[in-house]
Amino acid sequence: MSASSPVPHIPFDNSYARDLVDLYVDWQPAGSPSPRLIRLNAGLAEELGLDAQAMASPAGLAVLAGNQVPPGAHSLAQAYAGHQFGHFSPQLGDGRALLLGELIDRQGRRRDIAFKGSGRTPFSRGGDGLAALGPVLREYLLGEAMHALGIPTTRALAAVATGGQVMRERLLPGAILCRVAASHLRVGTFEFFAARQDVEKTRRLADYAIARHDPALADEPEPYAGLLDAVIRRQAALLARWMGVGFIHGVMNTDNMTLSGETIDYGPCAFMEHYDPQAVFSSIDKGGRYAYGNQPAIAQWNLARFAESLLPLIDADQDRAHERALALVHSFVPHYEREWRALQQAKLGLAGQGEAELALAADLLVLLQNHAIDYTLAHRRLADAALGDEAPLRELFGAAQPALQTWLSRWHELTRNSDAAARAQAMRRVNPIYIPRNHQVEAALAAAVDAGDLAPFERLLQVLAQPFEERVEDAVYAEPAAPAVTAGYRTFCGT
Repeated sequence: MSASSPVPHIPFDNSYARDLVDLYVDWQPAGSPSPRLIRLNAGLAEELGLDAQAMASPAGLAVLAGNQVPPGAHSLAQAYAGHQFGHFSPQLGDGRALLLGELIDRQGRRRDIAFKGSGRTPFSRGGDGLAALGPVLREYLLGEAMHALGIPTTRALAAVATGGQVMRERLLPGAILCRVAASHLRVGTFEFFAARQDVEKTRRLADYAIARHDPALADEPEPYAGLLDAVIRRQAALLARWMGVGFIHGVMNTDNMTLSGETIDYGPCAFMEHYDPQAVFSSIDKGGRYAYGNQPAIAQWNLARFAESLLPLIDADQDRAHERALALVHSFVPHYEREWRALQQAKLGLAGQGEAELALAADLLVLLQNHAIDYTLAHRRLADAALGDEAPLRELFGAAQPALQTWLSRWHELTRNSDAAARAQAMRRVNPIYIPRNHQVEAALAAAVDAGDLAPFERLLQVLAQPFEERVEDAVYAEPAAPAVTAGYRTFCGT
């Protein structure tokens, strides 16, 4: 396809722009001086009903690089606020992102198409609005890994090198991410208008959120309380899934919590290796607010901020509204605990959720913490033990054999009446062998940024696309980093 080929057809339907006038700023991407397509997600393009070949053409690259706004798009910067590390910022907004529009995918789902790193906007607050190649590739990689793990997430349609440079700690190659999401509605979006006591706009936003994510609520007698309840349930399920794979978001501000229940913004995120509830890798999380073990409580705190923004809509009587909202926010705990118990049951191959099984699951975590055992491998090797091969699990525990044996005896007793082969197979479907190991991610990004070598990135992406299927040739990708590497590992926001 030549450079003069027509712009690829993207059937935009811009409901956000159409229905929420005055809740955004019309804006155009800055464009790229010398763009180069790093990677197109052909599978996602197909899912969206797009022509992958056309998107990879010179005309498609012009769109993905922000040099050509395609017909039908309505490019805009969304307004939102947010609590960042517990402190309220009344105006944040899309400082380096733009929503191009929405389309309806092949399954009839409405999906946002957005840029990240496309230049300054009125919300940039002194920033350059750009993105470096490393953080763009990190978000591409982590989003696809989470998708393969079955965890709701935004995804990357494409990564484009702009041909320009951005200044961070040093000059770095610039890039743009084209991100796909169920929506970019955040808790912070509601906080923006609630902080201004603009009840009319908050109501319009809530009605839009209901129409987009929970249309059945429109005919309910309490639609706004229903919206709060739905978001709480989605976030409870999401947090349990994060915790189940050892994922640490790193910056769980309210502007990074979606109403759709998707994971968004892979900045200083990381995966825990040895089990530690206090694990923190983010360089900006000085006090450990967003440590691994704190994440469920932080999610509930964020949801309380969402509830506050909805109070005038829930009930005209503020006492009744507060009482109703508080009850719903409190319901996060039993929702999360139910999701977590079910996940633990599946990970350990247990048949029910009796007290003995719950105690067994809790005691395994204590065991892993006391002996600094790799969280991912311990659960995966339990499936081998279910088939009678305890050697891989015992190797992980080293000198802690007596403590392991005590726990294993209890586990075997609780599972002795089950079909071992079926149980092991089921456990392997929920316990991955491959996760984005931090040292592997960093090595792949360093090769891409410093040497222009994308082969390690592509190889890691290929491995993580099938995280539950163990392969001899990929054994190195299952290995934890050396303890000294993990102890000193830090992640950075990249903005």
